[in-house]
Amino acid sequence: MEMEGADGAAVPPSLADRSHRSSISSMCARSVDVLVYLIDDTVVQLSVDSLMSVTVHELHRIVRDALQLPECAMEVFTLWLISPLLEVQLKPKHQPYKVCRQWQELLLRFTDCQEDEIMQDEPSLQFRRNVFFPKRRELQIENEAVLRLLYEEAKFNILEGRYPCDVEDCEQLGALVCRLQLGPYDQDQHTACALKEKLEAFLPAHLCRRGHSLLTALWKRGAKQPAYEQGLLQAYQTVREEAACDEPEALRQHYRAYLQRCHQLPYYGCAFFYGEIDKPAQGFLHRGGRKAVSVAISLEGVYVMDSKEKHVLLGLRFQELSWDHTYPDEEEEHILWLEFDGENEGILVNKLLKIYSKQAELMSGLIEYCLELNVAAEASALENSTLQSPTLPPLASKQRPKLRRQNSVVCSRIQHLATIDYIEDGKEIKRVKPKRTASFFTRQFSHGAASYSAVQAPAESLEQG
Repeated sequence: MEMEGADGAAVPPSLADRSHRSSISSMCARSVDVLVYLIDDTVVQLSVDSLMSVTVHELHRIVRDALQLPECAMEVFTLWLISPLLEVQLKPKHQPYKVCRQWQELLLRFTDCQEDEIMQDEPSLQFRRNVFFPKRRELQIENEAVLRLLYEEAKFNILEGRYPCDVEDCEQLGALVCRLQLGPYDQDQHTACALKEKLEAFLPAHLCRRGHSLLTALWKRGAKQPAYEQGLLQAYQTVREEAACDEPEALRQHYRAYLQRCHQLPYYGCAFFYGEIDKPAQGFLHRGGRKAVSVAISLEGVYVMDSKEKHVLLGLRFQELSWDHTYPDEEEEHILWLEFDGENEGILVNKLLKIYSKQAELMSGLIEYCLELNVAAEASALENSTLQSPTLPPLASKQRPKLRRQNSVVCSRIQHLATIDYIEDGKEIKRVKPKRTASFFTRQFSHGAASYSAVQAPAESLEQG
């Protein structure tokens, strides 16, 4: 945590280095200066009394007042502790100072980092989107400052490749960034050459870097590299402008348009975790090895992504999976197990995916909590609908929408996974569709509060992003 400076002032991002920041600097005075970072590296400087006992809820309100945000921001955003090694969403009752003092213990428990990395790491306090805020409520927000903060965070996740996105969608999103940063399209100023100079401000970095290495150039010698600035320019030209609205209203419309397109990505608003999975055995010697993955968990489901290739390997809604977490005394490592339906040579089977990660405990706890929130929301919606019309049937579970592009980065690539497939026909394990009535694991989605029996997450557990 970082502390110093004036009360409630926003400081340019040049004062902080994203890769290594803290939030506490002076403890000698009764009032301590605290730095809270926004996603774009802007710093909000606060003067806080009783720092050692102040809670996230209390500090959140101070940040909200400093930024002059409306009351709805208390639900939309929350405080996170962020470092290059770990990201943790804090609960309202947590005391940030005490969690910071325990940071090295958290790194030892939830990462595989070397001791020298752990000793040098220091978290920063960041004001980010709340994982548990439903995205359907975002589009009801009218306040420009709140929409801008949501837009900046979504843009960060797109540009960093945390939200895998097809090139066509990247260009459409990049065009909205062009409009918001450069103003309405002007054919004299906004040329392909001008956009190419700032391409990484509009498109994900991994797209901009493709074809720039010597190895790639030799491998694809003679092949024409894609000129993404041309597609970006064409998309920029088609950004709609409402003739009758002023600039503040136009900004709100473009922020909302960006968020609406991001909402089509199933992992929008997820918390992120990191781990490894087994690679499928290849070659004569059946060598496999492991692949680095990020695991995104939201109120809707779990998504396993290839950290290098920036595409989805497996996406499952909660009603499509069962899961469990095993500790090192049961296995050699911490493992999050995901079980789902699949096929093996035309036979319906259960598939098990092992995710090796010291963050498996955090992932399992977050899945449980998301399910509890979903069950509570579903029960509340059912109760309200019954009060309005007793004859209404129970709410049906949402079906996964068909993807527009079958080679989309959003598509699951189960063929790239090394899974354990099993079926025990005629015995106690028998697949019955569509309900998951047979599973190695008891932890799975159930409709209705009365039938949900998942173990409660520990009261003091942390949500991680």
